[in-house]
Amino acid sequence: MSDPVLSLRGVCTDIAQYHILQGVDLDVPRGGVTMLLGRNGVGKTTTLRTIIGHWQAREGTITFDGADITRLPVPARARAGIGFVPEDMGIFSDLTVEENMVLAAASGPLDPARRDWLFSVFPPLQTFWRSSAGTLSGGQKQMLSIARAMAEDRTLYLIDEPTKGLAPAIISTMAGALKELKAQGASILLVEQNFAVARALGDTVAIMDDGRIVWTGAMATLAGDAALQERLMGLSMEAH
Repeated sequence: MSDPVLSLRGVCTDIAQYHILQGVDLDVPRGGVTMLLGRNGVGKTTTLRTIIGHWQAREGTITFDGADITRLPVPARARAGIGFVPEDMGIFSDLTVEENMVLAAASGPLDPARRDWLFSVFPPLQTFWRSSAGTLSGGQKQMLSIARAMAEDRTLYLIDEPTKGLAPAIISTMAGALKELKAQGASILLVEQNFAVARALGDTVAIMDDGRIVWTGAMATLAGDAALQERLMGLSMEAH
């Protein structure tokens, strides 16, 4: 692969006494969607949190856009062009939708054209612009969480299980927004349990097991091989 936007080499991360990541090697190509798949508890969320800096790697290197960011603090990684959407959404419930978005635009005022584009991909944001974020439905909160990461143009978006627990109509809206983001040339690393969503969005795939990447390849290769899915993830994804 030529010039990946993000590379992890031999990354090990501990949480308390547990060795969660045990030598992760991962490349995220520029301008595409890389799905990070695997069973629950194998280290996918820890991988994203290590990349953004919430957890510090004990060993290994993380290279983003040609620079070593392994020891940078979280704000510096964000300023370098990494957006992060945590699984727990990370919105401010007591602030309005507008205030949540203003806070997310770290480098200055929220660009009106960017705001209007976000309204077009997430229409409820416009409807509830002046409402408290705490009054939104679960799906609307998830839209706001992703929109906050999109408030500014980022080079790389790390998104942790954006469709978890959401209704199909909301999932469809979410997938459409991520496709538009990809069309703009963004690079996305996405943890997702819904294989139909993963198959629709993913260009490449990395599969984790027990704190390591055990397979990488094209999404088309994985999607077309039920036996490979069974071997790598222990379940037939055809059922999803």
